[in-house]
Amino acid sequence: MSTASRVPGRIANILVNALKGGVVPRVGLEYITVGRAQEISAILHDIEMIEAGGATFRFIVGKYGSGKSFLLQTLRNYATAKGFAVVDADLSPERRFAGTKGQGLATYKELIKNLSTKSKPDGGALALILEKWISGIQAEVKIETGADGEEFDKLVEARIFAVASSLEGMVNGFEFAKAVAAYWSAYRQDNAALKSNVLKWFRGEYASRKEAKSDLGINFIVTDETWYDFLKIFAAFLVGAGYKGLLVVIDELVNIFKISNSITRSNNYEKILTMYNDVLQGKASHVGFLMGATPQCVEDKYKGLFSYEALRSRLAEGHFANADFKDLSAPIIRLQMLSQEEMYVLVEKLLHIHAQLYNYAPTLSHDELVYFLGVEYNRVGAQTHITPREIIRDFIELINILHQNPSKSISEILGDNSFELAKGGLPDEEIHSEFQEFEV
Repeated sequence: MSTASRVPGRIANILVNALKGGVVPRVGLEYITVGRAQEISAILHDIEMIEAGGATFRFIVGKYGSGKSFLLQTLRNYATAKGFAVVDADLSPERRFAGTKGQGLATYKELIKNLSTKSKPDGGALALILEKWISGIQAEVKIETGADGEEFDKLVEARIFAVASSLEGMVNGFEFAKAVAAYWSAYRQDNAALKSNVLKWFRGEYASRKEAKSDLGINFIVTDETWYDFLKIFAAFLVGAGYKGLLVVIDELVNIFKISNSITRSNNYEKILTMYNDVLQGKASHVGFLMGATPQCVEDKYKGLFSYEALRSRLAEGHFANADFKDLSAPIIRLQMLSQEEMYVLVEKLLHIHAQLYNYAPTLSHDELVYFLGVEYNRVGAQTHITPREIIRDFIELINILHQNPSKSISEILGDNSFELAKGGLPDEEIHSEFQEFEV
């Protein structure tokens, strides 16, 4: 059995506990990523386009447990490591693209709360970005001019206003620029209250324009109608602040599909259409969108994305793409289930991570791992319903039990008839042949 690279204890603990609970961990995904090479390559090309000043829009489509959220988090982590800022959010009944009770603004708030960078990968990076940006400008001015005192402050302020003024030509850019300038003023005066108010404004937390004007002199706030424009301004600002672009990751699009009111549902699809058109028509720059969805919430002709004709006509595949010939440059990337060989590699990785976490030497053999997978894949209905999430959860439960009961064998835990189930009516050698390339 292959030797796994050493995983830090904290990361190993997060991985095992999150996967056992059926959720995607936000860190350590590089230790357990298998397959998806083509899909990842396609999105990495998108990330290059974003860095070059373009904009991209993709839907990652897969059924529950197929690994779409895992892929989104993997790409999120890759982007932050490469110098991008990333915002991410899961949609819910309270968070949508549009709504009558501030659901669009709620999504914006969640996105900005989760703003992440390489140095702050777990979110909450807004203040750090602003402070780092100002400190960087101060350092550049000091090196280039050697100025100090009042002259130094004027030169720094001129550069900050140059970045701010570059945003003024964008929709709502003038107000955004005023907020940037206000933050610089608070930074220079070491005014914590003013800093806090500016951050509150950026996060969309002011309830009224009157309140924002009183605190900041800005007669404008982020609303359900303007939040998408603000994301585009953020992308432009972040590039001016030294980042390579902004990646927007939104999962659980199925919550739009679940909206019972057809008018509200259509309003949300209209907002998606606006963002999609902006990207393809070149009206957005340095920003990419990744959205996670299930096949039903895309294809259902009554409530899904395809129920909105303007989206269906843009997103539907042509006549030639199918399961064998995928067009990975299309706006929709459909995830196939991991192969049995890929699942073998994954459970082997998990076995080693579990052994590192609990400080024991893994004893499960190649044949026993094949045995476990045979049981999983030959359950009734597995051909159409088994998912990587379920297999992973079962496997962690199995190795937990084996570790806690070292006298027990895998066959005792899986049950007396598990060997016949593992064979599933196939000759034993056929099951083994599917995995033989991994045998040492």
